[in-house]
Amino acid sequence: MLRAVCYRVGQFLRALTAGVSENEAEQAMHVLTPEARRLFRRQAVQDQRHALAVYRALRRSGHTDHRLLAAALLHDVGKADARLPAWQRAVIVLMDRLAPRILARLGQEDAHGRLLSLAEGRRRPFVVHARHPQVGARWAREAGCSSLTVALIRRHHDELTAASFPVSIKEREEHRWLVALQAADNEN
Repeated sequence: MLRAVCYRVGQFLRALTAGVSENEAEQAMHVLTPEARRLFRRQAVQDQRHALAVYRALRRSGHTDHRLLAAALLHDVGKADARLPAWQRAVIVLMDRLAPRILARLGQEDAHGRLLSLAEGRRRPFVVHARHPQVGARWAREAGCSSLTVALIRRHHDELTAASFPVSIKEREEHRWLVALQAADNEN
């Protein structure tokens, strides 16, 4: 547990100094539609840096499917719906590791079953975190990304269990790519 917290603190410090060169980003842009490239650029620099790290991890593992690689570059794009300061991101990352149930509860619907607006006060960062897969998937669909890319973005935080093992060939392919995306995301 301590090792994971130290890793996350280091990740936070790296995010403060993150930068993405034009050349570095261009090496990955070939897997995105022009509209999806604009989505990638909407992300905060630290999210672009993270997305490129996930992309490179998948490439190192031998993955070449453009739909999976596009999902790697856009999996956190929904966070661009609200620019959160680095300290709020750090709190979310630590809570995800140390108090995931509390984090989930803070990002849930209000007492009337409505999702909190992103403009609402103290819970705003948690709602952004909870909703970013759905928001990002919608934007990716609107940007012309494949249905597989959209599904991977929407599900990249899903907990995979034995009960969720797919039965159809299409579901198995999505599951296989989702496992790869989550592994690369978790190591970066």
